[in-house]
Amino acid sequence: MNQLPNQLVIENVVQYKQREKVCYSGSILATTALTVIYVKPFDDPSGKGYQRPVIQKKCSEFATYLSKGDSALFPPILLNSESNWEFVPYDKQRPNFGRLICNKKASLLDGQHRLGGIKIYIQETNSELNIPFVAFHFLDYEEEIELFDTINTKGKQIGSSLSKYLLRHSDDLSWIATELVLRNDSPFHSISTITGKRTPERHVTLQNLYRFLEILTKPPHVSRLSKEDRLMLALIYFNSLKNHYMNEWSNYKEFRITHIVCLNALSIVGAAILSACVSQDKKQIDFNRVDKFVKKINGIDWASSSSLRYIRGATGSKTLASEIISQIVEH
Repeated sequence: MNQLPNQLVIENVVQYKQREKVCYSGSILATTALTVIYVKPFDDPSGKGYQRPVIQKKCSEFATYLSKGDSALFPPILLNSESNWEFVPYDKQRPNFGRLICNKKASLLDGQHRLGGIKIYIQETNSELNIPFVAFHFLDYEEEIELFDTINTKGKQIGSSLSKYLLRHSDDLSWIATELVLRNDSPFHSISTITGKRTPERHVTLQNLYRFLEILTKPPHVSRLSKEDRLMLALIYFNSLKNHYMNEWSNYKEFRITHIVCLNALSIVGAAILSACVSQDKKQIDFNRVDKFVKKINGIDWASSSSLRYIRGATGSKTLASEIISQIVEH
């Protein structure tokens, strides 16, 4: 992915340090940039990607912006050369000014839509463009992820869903939520999205799932279980709901069971159910009992045309949850 067909050279580069990190600053021709830079997508098979999918509309809008000419200024793209770029000074009198010898491609940290827009612009106008860049000589994987997350979450550039995905190795609920999206045996596998971009088919975001899990595992003796046990409980509970309401679960347009307000309510119900199925000392988990509780949920008309169409927000979720919990208790 980061291999180059042959060595490339970038001239007139300044080398400096930023908090003990060696950095390079300069500009690069657009055609060279498209050759010497690569992107690590969030769904890369290596499991070490993080970049969101490109939104073509944003690229096109940036290309249109560039057509304004000299007034179309833009900030440098940010790169990680991963120790694959070698700085060679022009002379001893100016040790921080020279050329970069590029042996492999650099990873793009920030500027994906700018680069996409530049590609459209140079192809449509048959012209060339200088792209300003700042490159770290080396950031390890964790440093690269942390910097990307900081740039984009603090700057409100990526959604909270992708942010949760990036934290999956350090935060239990982020890991569980990600598993609920990725696993084939999850009821959310075909209706959820990691990046936060909703479609009629994928209308549950990773951030939504994270919130459901916060509610579902809120009872103290449940929240202290291992992440693997909590994942298994979530899978069993939501799969039981899907199997109990198979037609409703798969039809987002005509039924509301997988609408966020209803899933919030069912998460509240689930917290009560899981609390009853996990012993206070956490030594016993009655997985079979979860399904028995779910089968007691009857008489709810999930149709979009039913009274549920009036359910809105947190108050609506709590009202619906109370109705379902009272029904379970009575039976």
